[in-house]
Amino acid sequence: MSPTLLLVLAVVVIALAFDYTNGFHDAANAIATSVSTRALTPRVALLMAAIMNVIGALLGTEVAKTIGDGIIDVKQYAEANDVSLQMHGLAIVLGALIGAIVWNLITWWFGLPSSSSHALIGGLVGAGLASATPVEWYGILNKVVIPMFASPVVGFLLAYLFMRIIMVVFRSFPYHRTMRRFRILQTISAALMALGHGLQDAQKTMGVIVMALLAGGYAEQWNLLDASGGLQIPWEVKVASALAISLGTYAGGWRIMRTLGRKMIDLDPARGFAAETVAAGVLYTTAFITHSPISTTHTITSAIMGAGATKSMKAVRWNVARDIVIGWFLTIPAAALVSSLTYLGLHLFLP
Repeated sequence: MSPTLLLVLAVVVIALAFDYTNGFHDAANAIATSVSTRALTPRVALLMAAIMNVIGALLGTEVAKTIGDGIIDVKQYAEANDVSLQMHGLAIVLGALIGAIVWNLITWWFGLPSSSSHALIGGLVGAGLASATPVEWYGILNKVVIPMFASPVVGFLLAYLFMRIIMVVFRSFPYHRTMRRFRILQTISAALMALGHGLQDAQKTMGVIVMALLAGGYAEQWNLLDASGGLQIPWEVKVASALAISLGTYAGGWRIMRTLGRKMIDLDPARGFAAETVAAGVLYTTAFITHSPISTTHTITSAIMGAGATKSMKAVRWNVARDIVIGWFLTIPAAALVSSLTYLGLHLFLP
């Protein structure tokens, strides 16, 4: 077995490990509100989220293509048909993954719902800069930076407005009976949220695996490029990524679930339904229309804040929200730093 193939296999395995950590790190995104309002039991919620993650992951590939060739360009390493260059290309992808995994584990340990998506993007940028690989700054601005700031604002405002509408429509209805009905509706909204999580986050791992195959010189064998040079995602990569994130989701991310479901705000079923429905809508819009790899974490967290703020602004524990937002801003540079150092370390051992 050639050194290049060994490194490709190592990168694919680590990419699936990242996908798994993404699953348990972001499990709270889909089900924290449903569990905290007792609409679903934790295990039932996790099983439902895991199944919907698989379905969502198989519904599209546009986000995967954005990650695969919209952040950094590794095609040059494959096109050179040089083993040494191919291994350097693979080291870039490996460094990016390690940077993302390390940041995922740090934020999971402290219970902070940071973005696995932005950790991966930060990892790609850091490894790209360390290796002097061209970084697609224009694409990052349009597909990452603008959505990074826009999606939380949109999530907050839409959830606030949606919950206000719900309050007006149901103001004359008996409170307890209405909340029981919203608990049932939360089962649907949580499923929609889990579907959106699979649609967005599993595709990011697909893109990284395709990058590894490209850098390793396997473009023709795996039919990774279409006639115009655009990426194609093999079905094997789709299925592997879907299963990895699903298994991670079922493992659960209890630390982060407590932060989203209890520490930040006390939600009732109506507000949980409003937050999940809005967040899912934002995820579908960006996956199918703009093809932007947005953060499910940012979207659901801001939607929870927006729905909760309809009680009163004091209902949201803004000190917890502040810590979460600080984590958001640290994610890309922190993951970039780890990935750049990882690449430089790997670079010492490459031919």
